[in-house]
Amino acid sequence: MEAIKQFELSKEYLESLQVAIEEENLSFIEESFDGVNVADIASLLEELSMDEAIYVFRAMDLQVAADILIELEDDTLAKVLKEMDETEIASLVECMDSDDAADMLNLFSQKEREDIISHFKDSAKTALILELLRYDEDTAGGIMAKEYIRANKNWTMVQTINEIRRQAENVEKIFSIYVVNNRQQLLGRVSLKKIVLAADDTKIADIYEDEVISVQTYEDQEEVAEIMRRYDLESIPVVNSKNVLVGRITVDDILDVIREEAEEDMQAMSGISDTVDEYDSVIKLTKARLPWLLIGIVGGLMGAGFIGFFEAGLSKVTALAFFIPLITATGGNVGIQSSSLVVQSLASKSVFDDSLGKRFFKGLLVALLNGVILALFVFGMVVLFYGNGTKFAMVVSIALFSVVLLASFMGTVTPIVLDRLGINPALASGPFITTANDLLGLAVYFLVAMSLLNL
Repeated sequence: MEAIKQFELSKEYLESLQVAIEEENLSFIEESFDGVNVADIASLLEELSMDEAIYVFRAMDLQVAADILIELEDDTLAKVLKEMDETEIASLVECMDSDDAADMLNLFSQKEREDIISHFKDSAKTALILELLRYDEDTAGGIMAKEYIRANKNWTMVQTINEIRRQAENVEKIFSIYVVNNRQQLLGRVSLKKIVLAADDTKIADIYEDEVISVQTYEDQEEVAEIMRRYDLESIPVVNSKNVLVGRITVDDILDVIREEAEEDMQAMSGISDTVDEYDSVIKLTKARLPWLLIGIVGGLMGAGFIGFFEAGLSKVTALAFFIPLITATGGNVGIQSSSLVVQSLASKSVFDDSLGKRFFKGLLVALLNGVILALFVFGMVVLFYGNGTKFAMVVSIALFSVVLLASFMGTVTPIVLDRLGINPALASGPFITTANDLLGLAVYFLVAMSLLNL
């Protein structure tokens, strides 16, 4: 096996490569990339102009070029594909594993996809890809690969090894041999070690394990990721409604799913309503960010309205204004802490999860303890350093205690409700919960002040 060279991109190398491209020095490009991981080459292409990147890309071996294409960032990939015709794209897609090929074709419109498929030369590979295109992209069927190794339970070790050699030509990584019956239904799995150590006339039926974890084609990719994480699986077989083995999902595919889901949750928590990155267009970035910014603005205007409503009270006790940032900031922090913990637990659901009542009660106890400690601390600080008397300190501390309880309640309940409604609960950890807690905090603060200070 050829060793992978450790690759480090430097400014000097980049300049040398650009000179080689300008002089069409193919030998320099081939020698410098020999043994380099395709992910590193893809990162390098991101630093080149589009013309330079296309030149390097076309200088690569077809299989290497296909592997590089898979590793490119979405924006660079879209630009590279625009520079190619259907024939060139088809030849590259045919070199990919079926799941990667289906993902690539899903980037195109229906007509473009059909044009590309019409240039495929391998009818067997085409059939595998077309089958995958039937499934939704975010299901087990959509992320599975059709390349896997199976063995009939009636085969001997000699037959099995011969079949492994034949089937392995199209399989990059072998994690397990799946055992099927004559109807291709999944029965279990067998390790390569057992096959190698068994006598030649031993049958698969005598050595395979019938305990095998599988998923069905319609299951959501997040559920598949959770199953593979829970049972520490390197691959998992995919079956249809009749338990017929139709594909497998490997750990590298699931890592991509986990990364995508994590990015979506982070963006939702930041108040970004669509999946974007820094390379997207100004218009797309603006559309993704603007809705929640507008919600924040509306919340701020409503907060200003609250303050205006209590203007008379503020004019009598101007010190009330000093503690508005304390009340709103504490409410926002408590809400985000509570919602983040709930969102984290919802993302890794278990049959042993606490009920809604237990979660709420536990959150209430934490809020009570935090609220009492914070209220006592603020009471002491106001009395010692602000000199407004114990009555005013009572207003601030009681308001703060009430806000901590309300913010914890909102932060716990909101993501659970959103999850039940089929909405991404991560939204609860963003501007939504912050804006709501700001408004509640102001309302509680001024109501307590009016009651205790007779405003």
